[in-house]
Amino acid sequence: QVDLVESGGGLVQPGGSLTLSCDASGTINRINTMGWYRQAPGKQRDLVATKNIHGDTEYGDSVKGRFTIFRDDDKNTISLRMNNVKPEDTAVYYCNLRQRLNPFAPIRDYWGQGTHVSVSS
Repeated sequence: QVDLVESGGGLVQPGGSLTLSCDASGTINRINTMGWYRQAPGKQRDLVATKNIHGDTEYGDSVKGRFTIFRDDDKNTISLRMNNVKPEDTAVYYCNLRQRLNPFAPIRDYWGQGTHVSVSS
């Protein structure tokens, strides 16, 4: 079993900054991708940012240039630095781990419970 615990969500003003963190524990393959997705009311769960073991990153178009993802593989943690936030960034942010338990197993997604970010003046 994999446990993902998010923290850092809250209320922030437009133009401000916020950092989200995710601590991972359990059965974790070193070869994995971790990242953040978000879901606003009435919308699909969308990509925010991901980073794999090699350091390759992927960002959603709406956050490029504003958000940055970091990994600390020694601690099994990942964080998201959100700069110049906008009201449309308001959503529940979910930590994601994508991995296979062994070379013959299928790839699986694991999710945290989410942390809410509200951008409002």
